Amino acid sequence: MLAVEQWRTGERYVERLDDAVIRPVEDVARAVGAELRRRLGGAFSVQELVDLYGSGTSWALDLAARIAPDHPDAWDPRVADAAFFRYLRHAQDWGGGRLVAYDDERDPLP
Repeated sequence: MLAVEQWRTGERYVERLDDAVIRPVEDVARAVGAELRRRLGGAFSVQELVDLYGSGTSWALDLAARIAPDHPDAWDPRVADAAFFRYLRHAQDWGGGRLVAYDDERDPLP
């Protein structure tokens, strides 16, 4: 999935940031994660997360500007990508870094 690779790239970007900017960046990533939880609820699939991402993430930039108004490094779209990547591990059908295939009887989604 292209989105997952983009999110992984965002996570690598955040991991390489200088200590001088990491705190506001992490604050924004946590806020984006909280918003994902609010928008998707408790149980969600990888596809639902991909669909949400595909519908646009301008809300994440708005959130970043509110959370870290004096830190434009935290507004980088890769920070939101990192938050999506981190949230991905909570998807019902994501296990060990890969999409889990279910047969019809075990599928956790209706």
